[in-house]
Amino acid sequence: MNRFLYFAGFTYIALCGALVVRELRTSTAGEAGFVTTPAPAPAPPSGSSGEQWFASIKQYCNPVEVDVRTRFSPPPSSVDGAGYAAACFALAGKIDRARSILMAPSTRDRFAAANIVFNVAHPVADAGDDRASGQMMELVLEFWPNNYMARYHAGMSAYSLGQNDAAERHLRSFLDMYNAADGFTENARQALSKIAARSEGPTLRLRPLVERDGAARP
Repeated sequence: MNRFLYFAGFTYIALCGALVVRELRTSTAGEAGFVTTPAPAPAPPSGSSGEQWFASIKQYCNPVEVDVRTRFSPPPSSVDGAGYAAACFALAGKIDRARSILMAPSTRDRFAAANIVFNVAHPVADAGDDRASGQMMELVLEFWPNNYMARYHAGMSAYSLGQNDAAERHLRSFLDMYNAADGFTENARQALSKIAARSEGPTLRLRPLVERDGAARP
């Protein structure tokens, strides 16, 4: 009887040991990469390569950092890459550099690149910052002269800066192309009315010449 109990106990211990060894082998194989489930690949970022580049560098589109950042992280060699690069330099106030970038693509592609600059500048102008967006809109008009919203924002920017001639030219051109009865036309007409009032100036009244007492008359 004692031998049977001893044999049963020994068998139980051996079985437990075998289970432990099996678990250790499975765990080790998993750590070694043989029994692992590959993680799902991250979803690619949305938008074109130019949009992705601009999203990563937009915070550096300022006069201090733009040159260094774009040198070490250049835009894609594509039409949208040129458009977003021009927009970045234009946001930094480097209009000449932005213009040279827009001139690089073929004549057919320059319009598409200028359209990207407009799309970047438009929300800034719609938010009310006409001064900051004015130069960008002027740049867009060099490549897209019949863009009536660029005309409007360029005109309002010039008006806010007291540049009456440029403001009048842009706003009159805007009203020739756009005649919807909305806030844009109302603002343009009000600005033109104030420009006209500035041009007329105050009416000067000349005081009559009063002869001094005792002055000799001819």
